[in-house]
Amino acid sequence: MSSERPSMRDRMRSMTSEPGVYLMKDRLGNTIYVGKAKNLKKRLSSYFMPSRKSKADLKTLTLIESIWDFDIQTVRSEEEALILESKLIKQYRPRYNVSLRDDKRFWLVRVQLKDTMPKFDLTRLRKEDGARYFGPFVHSNALKATLEWLNREFGLRTCAVRSPGEYDHKHCHADVIRNCSAPCVGKVSLEGYREKVMEAVEFLEGRGKRARFNHLNEEMQAAAANLDFEKAASLRDVIQNLEKTLSPTRQFSRRQHVPSTVQPKEDMTSLGEYLGLDRAPRVMECFDISNVSNTHIVASMVRFQDGAPDNQKYRRYRMKSVESQDDFASMAEVVRRRYSRILMEARKQDPEAFEVNQESTVQIMYRLGDAGKLGTLLPDLVIVDGGKGQLSSAYAELKDLGMSDLPIIGLAKQEEEIFFPGESESLRISHDEGALKLMQRIRDEAHRFANNYNELLLRKRMHESVLDEVPGMSKSRKLALFQHFKSLAAIKKATVRELQAVPGVGPKSAEQIVDWFSRQA
Repeated sequence: MSSERPSMRDRMRSMTSEPGVYLMKDRLGNTIYVGKAKNLKKRLSSYFMPSRKSKADLKTLTLIESIWDFDIQTVRSEEEALILESKLIKQYRPRYNVSLRDDKRFWLVRVQLKDTMPKFDLTRLRKEDGARYFGPFVHSNALKATLEWLNREFGLRTCAVRSPGEYDHKHCHADVIRNCSAPCVGKVSLEGYREKVMEAVEFLEGRGKRARFNHLNEEMQAAAANLDFEKAASLRDVIQNLEKTLSPTRQFSRRQHVPSTVQPKEDMTSLGEYLGLDRAPRVMECFDISNVSNTHIVASMVRFQDGAPDNQKYRRYRMKSVESQDDFASMAEVVRRRYSRILMEARKQDPEAFEVNQESTVQIMYRLGDAGKLGTLLPDLVIVDGGKGQLSSAYAELKDLGMSDLPIIGLAKQEEEIFFPGESESLRISHDEGALKLMQRIRDEAHRFANNYNELLLRKRMHESVLDEVPGMSKSRKLALFQHFKSLAAIKKATVRELQAVPGVGPKSAEQIVDWFSRQA
């Protein structure tokens, strides 16, 4: 912090009137209080009015006298300010904040798509369990009412049993009052049920929200016109709850410029020293494997440059040589594919550099990269998500490529242990260190990217599989339909004449498709 206290009057002249959060600092730069404001200028000005001191209690007076400077972060709404305030209080634990310092969190909606019959639940904790999470949500009552409506609207189960069957159905009333589509007893196929789940997921993501809102508004107006005021009031409440719950609210992370102690340059230097690297890891690449089933085995590679995500360089992979859930073999395949490609590109761009050279392949590629002669820079550090097994598999592939001196480590989630090739002892870095937090950010980003890809493939497969049930449907005809209409929803709405415009779909086939979908409605 500066040795001279900034002029608060000057700060207020240029202060924004937008909503946001503010972080009060003492003269040593410590965050001593975090607050939120609908209007930052109005709220912050109140701290430095002479009248405030005369009316303040002892605690507030002590806080005001301790304020040396402050930082602000603007947001889009009061709801976002509340979420960000909570996050920053938990991060900094300022001594003048009494509330929100405990572990209480805002509600999240969770759905585990790996389950046979997925269901939506409320939780306060986001875990690395492969589930899909939505939120956080500020309005808890509106959220609970929305989730209740969502389950009814899409016919989703709410029972606590993970895999319900006929016995559980006997004691369930949801099917009787038509709140659940009852996949447990086959009233809807598992594929059909999972499609409903994915439709609900898309709704929570905001897709098709406006059309559904318009439909609910039309229902409400019709009920009011028919003097059914009870139904109209109920629909009005549904709409209000949905609008509160689904209004766009950012999930704040450090990548979104939230005030934090993250210092990329210092973190990279510190990490390089901890790992004994010859150069600070300005370019890092991290790999993660994601398995939902043997059907979809995918991997992600995310790339950070200068401590920040380089989104354009992210890559995702579907396994070609691995047919079952084998993280070690999958990691080997994806590392081999990534670096054999970079090596091949480098040899094509400057073949002479690799002829009779005293340098190693990695040293040559670093030199070419520093000189701006490579299309894809070789990373200064490779991170694999996992322990000794994943690391050994990845390192073996690098050795086969002649790149054994490319720095590579394994980062195991449970204890955040760092493993090195050929060494039994692991390294642990304090959780307060920026070096570890930098690795955690890239590891978590790789995990998110891999899971999103797996979910995308799962959704695509479920949508496409519905057509397999249409009588006479072949793979080529299904492909032609998707190429023409682009989505399952468009195929469902198509007329016989529109279907006949698709190559390979004759009058009889078109009528079968229309008839089949009309019977499913």
